[in-house]
Amino acid sequence: AGPGQAAMYAGLQELGVANGEDLKETLTNCTEPLKAIEQFQTENGVLLPSLQSALPFLDLHGTPRLEFHQSVFDELREKLLERVSAIALEGKVEERYKKLEDLLEKSFSLVKMPSIQPVVMCVMKHLPKVPEKKLKLVMADKDLYKACAVEVKRQIWQDNQALFGDEVSPLLKQYILEKENILFSNDISVLHNFFSLSPKTRRQGEVVQKLTQMIGKNVKLYDMVLQFLRTLFLRTRNVHYCTLRAELLMSLHDLEISEICTVDPCHKFTWCLDACIREKFVDNKRARELQGFLDGVKKGQEQVLGDLSMILCDPFAINTLALSTIRHLQDLVGQDTLPRESPDLLLLLRMLSLGQGAWDMIDSQVFKEPKMEAELITKFLPMLMSFVVDDHTFNVDQKLPSEEKGPIPYPSTIPEAFTKFLQENRIACEIGLYYILHITKQRNKNAFLRLLPALVETFSDLAFSDIFLHLLTGNLTLLGDEFALEEFCTSLFDGFFLTACSRKENVHRHVLRLLLHLHHKVAPAKLESLQKALEPTKQSGEAVKELYNQLTEKLELRKPSPAEVTETPSMELPLPTVPTPASR
Repeated sequence: AGPGQAAMYAGLQELGVANGEDLKETLTNCTEPLKAIEQFQTENGVLLPSLQSALPFLDLHGTPRLEFHQSVFDELREKLLERVSAIALEGKVEERYKKLEDLLEKSFSLVKMPSIQPVVMCVMKHLPKVPEKKLKLVMADKDLYKACAVEVKRQIWQDNQALFGDEVSPLLKQYILEKENILFSNDISVLHNFFSLSPKTRRQGEVVQKLTQMIGKNVKLYDMVLQFLRTLFLRTRNVHYCTLRAELLMSLHDLEISEICTVDPCHKFTWCLDACIREKFVDNKRARELQGFLDGVKKGQEQVLGDLSMILCDPFAINTLALSTIRHLQDLVGQDTLPRESPDLLLLLRMLSLGQGAWDMIDSQVFKEPKMEAELITKFLPMLMSFVVDDHTFNVDQKLPSEEKGPIPYPSTIPEAFTKFLQENRIACEIGLYYILHITKQRNKNAFLRLLPALVETFSDLAFSDIFLHLLTGNLTLLGDEFALEEFCTSLFDGFFLTACSRKENVHRHVLRLLLHLHHKVAPAKLESLQKALEPTKQSGEAVKELYNQLTEKLELRKPSPAEVTETPSMELPLPTVPTPASR
């Protein structure tokens, strides 16, 4: 018998059941093999008197004994599996688990026997606490570990953080990769962007679902995953880990797993914020609720601020808060109200500030809300409101009959203070960038070109971050026709994008994405110079090279073929003169 057959009979001897080795030995040491086989069959066959007369009948039909025994075995195994599942639900708790533990004790020695293994695994799956010794044996054997149910694995993981980490790590990598693929997707659209998916749809994603299943109702495993996410967020500053933190909690909320939701102090806050994210707006009622949670953080429980800040640092939360802030500012212009007089606006800023301060708070372990700079409220926001007023004034002015002095030009300069705020204040920068996205979406070319120079240097290069560039490229598709104008392209490409392309690979990728989408709108001379400027260097990554090749191919296809190029007709062929169509 080879090693495969040995596995088939693994553990039978310990139970005093004859196996293939015993038969081999019997046949080797006997004088009459046929008699020995008959005796072995009688001793080890199905011991039912009525069966003895029926078996020859099967022989007449040419049904091998193996086939018969196999079908009996399969039938019995199915019955046993059903019985185990039934035992797990009936009688008093102690009694049923006692029965299962006894069954496990008897059957565990056969766990490596492929035909019996499902039964052993089923027994373990239904035991809330598999004996430590058995868990260690399963853990030590790669194949057994792989074969056991997630219910058993949870029991192993909760005392083996490293092993659990190995299981979770590839999922977290996959999650980050999926987010980046959306941000760098070749489909550029103002309607379908990174933030289009509803929270509920996002939670159906493969990674969130797998993690939810791995955690089950196990608070210890949930805490471990949160610890991994915190550690990775600290190590990489990657905000997508904050999204996963919120999605995981809400996925458990959807399944009504109260064992975990009731012990996570962020649950109700996250639930309320999730509703705001779904609407992409923080309404007054929910604003009061969120404020209640923040104000309710008691002395001695400040550590919860670290978790709340991570929930607020989720780009989907920041997006909702920033969009709501811009909307509030516009409303305030109409109401002749200053930012400092609007409690709703101040709350949005407070949450933005908490979210943007997440990394510093978790890193320093100093759990208190960041101090809001007064100038943000007294100077920066009124300045943004004055830009809104400039637009209104200009639009009204355009409609008035022009006097001798001619039309009033659009204001082209920006206050120095605006640029300084974008460079030095994180919250001001975030709101400023969202204001620029807002005017681009409104197809307000004048305002866009006016504010664009302020984006070259921003707080920790936020204007060159993937999320902003992903949204900006999408919104710029609405200004597609402007790309035919030299002045617009020079401001956008030379004045902004190309200033960072060589030092930031991601910017290079976003510009190529934009051109792949809009190349047919760009003036040919400009397109040629851009093609030269964007040529990948030796240091460029694969993604940049791939995008550049795609762009080159598209441009090649657009070039008129030699036959189409109008040339002076050659002398050999006398061509009839064709009247030229009158220029339109």
